[in-house]
Amino acid sequence: MSGPLELDPLGLDNAILRNLLTQTTRAYERQMTELYAEKELAQVTLASIGDGVLATDGEGRIKYLNPVAEKLTGWERAEALGKPLPEIFHLSESEQRIDDVLRHCLEEGRSFRLADRVSLERRDGRRYGIESTCSPIRALDGRIIGAVLVFQDVSDKRLMALQLAHQATHDELTGLLNRQAFDGHLQRALEEARSLSNTHALCYMDLDQFKLVNDTCGHLAGDELLCRVTALLQDSMRDTDLVARLGGDEFGVLLARCSLESAERQVTEFHRALQQFRFTWRDKTFAIGASIGLVPITREFRTVAHLLSAADHACYAAKEKGRNRIQVYQEDDDTFVRRHGEMNWVVRIQQTLEQDRFRLFSQQIQPLSPHAAPGLYFEVLLRMLEDDGRVHLPSDFIRAAERYGLMRSIDRWVIRSCIQTLMSQPPPFLDLLQLCSINLSAVSLGDDELLAFVEEELDASGAPPGKLCFEITETTAIESLPQAQRLMERLAARGVRFALDDFGTGMSSYGYLKDLPVSFLKIDGKFIKDVVTDPLDRAMVESINQVGHVMGVRTIAEGVTSSAVVERLRLLGVDFAQGNWISPPRPLASAALPGRR
Repeated sequence: MSGPLELDPLGLDNAILRNLLTQTTRAYERQMTELYAEKELAQVTLASIGDGVLATDGEGRIKYLNPVAEKLTGWERAEALGKPLPEIFHLSESEQRIDDVLRHCLEEGRSFRLADRVSLERRDGRRYGIESTCSPIRALDGRIIGAVLVFQDVSDKRLMALQLAHQATHDELTGLLNRQAFDGHLQRALEEARSLSNTHALCYMDLDQFKLVNDTCGHLAGDELLCRVTALLQDSMRDTDLVARLGGDEFGVLLARCSLESAERQVTEFHRALQQFRFTWRDKTFAIGASIGLVPITREFRTVAHLLSAADHACYAAKEKGRNRIQVYQEDDDTFVRRHGEMNWVVRIQQTLEQDRFRLFSQQIQPLSPHAAPGLYFEVLLRMLEDDGRVHLPSDFIRAAERYGLMRSIDRWVIRSCIQTLMSQPPPFLDLLQLCSINLSAVSLGDDELLAFVEEELDASGAPPGKLCFEITETTAIESLPQAQRLMERLAARGVRFALDDFGTGMSSYGYLKDLPVSFLKIDGKFIKDVVTDPLDRAMVESINQVGHVMGVRTIAEGVTSSAVVERLRLLGVDFAQGNWISPPRPLASAALPGRR
């Protein structure tokens, strides 16, 4: 009988070992496959990204470059391997050294960003603006075994930034500094004048013929003229002077560290060159002039706005004195004192318009002729109301409004407010109203958009056009005859009437009277004042009245001062009388059927 079955321990161990070996081999092959795949993925990724990637060993020698790094450095990988980093990655014109950055990275074990505005010099000398970081590479045990540089070409980005910065500070057409950048230089000049007692000067220039060139030849010609003047201005100034375009045809020059006498010589040289210059566009040639204001920059000027205001005053004074000249600013000069006052009025007028603080008054016009229809006749007068309750007559602020382009806005406010006030009065006001006379400025008379504005106001309000009369001065009508005729004929067709104010002050009046649809002539008060005692004034009034009646135009005598004047005007046949003696101005809203004196 055989004994029990015995197992072979060695045979069992060999089977187990073979199985373990097979499993280990398969795991190793799987890990190697995965590692290869990860390596391939890393290689493909590094080759595909837009950044340059460059790796070094712990000694700072090149171990790897991706294709972008090869392109930016000009070194192929095979050539670069093993070479010191500074030989491959060379920073141009930079205080920062790449070997110092690498050393700090390897020693301190942290990332470093290269300084802004650095440039990489390629192997062939070409340069790229770059942004870059240097980071340590660590082994599994934490040891630093090298470093990696990641960098990108930002040349286009920097160029665009430079272009945007240039556009933000320079005029696109002329390439000169713009107003904002020039203000910054003026601020520094003011600070130097206060702290260092340095002397500078500011030149403010306005071309005298730019609008003529623009209107005659078009904007392309205007642009070319500005460029030509710019070149002439730059040629006439020192390299240290700063030239700017401040507006349409306005230029500024900061003459740094320059006495007023030297600045005046410098600006005179340019002005002389400009007077000799001729601008030709196709078949037209223009002589170009400039009104120039010159201001010494001293510690007395508190702000840039104060300085520019003084320069603008001086430039305007040059225009007032005949244009095409240089005017040096002097604070105590009567011209500058007056204009300072006008500028203050400009601000107050603008505030009054914004805050709706103008007020309308009315002054009765008294019929003298028995043929006049009974009812209300008056002229609308404008007043400015201050915050503190003070009331200003037009004589206080109209000059400033005309000079600085505010009359158009004022006239429109008056027309709209007057129509609204008339239409808001209770019955039987409109039935009694025969004539409401509204003054119209020269600016509005030449405004092509005024006709549409008046028609819109009439249509929107339902106001009867026949109750309204626009007063224009005879001088304005004569100077703007084509515009006056067009406006007056269109509105007259709707029933609006017109009066020529201050008639008789220009003796060319009679020749133009027949060309205008005028219903009333207002005889200037200077002829009315002494009509009782002065035979010449009486003859003038009689002549104007007779001519008006021959042409079917009624007459209104202004500035009546007494009952004797009223009786004399009745005898002469004048139709209406107006003046403070007859009726002082009172608020328009309280207009009522006037009594007779």
